[in-house]
Amino acid sequence: MDADESRQLLSGMLRAVANHDRSAFAALYRLTSAKLFGICLRMLPQRSDAEDVLQEVYVTVWHKATLYDGQRASPITWLAMIARNKSIDRLRVSGVERHNEPIELLERMHEPEPASDPVEIDAERRRLDQCLAALEDRQRCVIRTAFFDGCTYEELASRSGVPLGTMKSWIRRGLLRLKECLEK
Repeated sequence: MDADESRQLLSGMLRAVANHDRSAFAALYRLTSAKLFGICLRMLPQRSDAEDVLQEVYVTVWHKATLYDGQRASPITWLAMIARNKSIDRLRVSGVERHNEPIELLERMHEPEPASDPVEIDAERRRLDQCLAALEDRQRCVIRTAFFDGCTYEELASRSGVPLGTMKSWIRRGLLRLKECLEK
């Protein structure tokens, strides 16, 4: 299945879920849960928390599938952002201390491969990797840390030893370059 077919399949499932189609919801879960669980596991220190958050993600999808806009994001991106945001919410509520190593140490850490599932598209992954590689090292590192660890701008600035405004500028410029590259 190519990228367009996957996107159309998931978009159709989300439209059906918006109409409370339980079989479409079950199929959506089968196709996307491994990837979303991988995101939750990466961000949360306890597996049980990741499992709870994954359940919250799908409850949110069931109730808010009508909000999905295919013009703004691919279905898997929209689902991944829900998983990321729910994981960040769990971290904030629990007051769990996340990785507090300096950013430079995180740059050297091996990033595990994401959970594979039928929706994962190799061509898109290579393109994203190429665009990330085109960023400056510090921009790439803080964007990955913000996304995968759910760090706030304040946490990133503190860990990097730079002013908050500088951190915001690094991330904003990096995201703009990333978006520009991905749109080519």
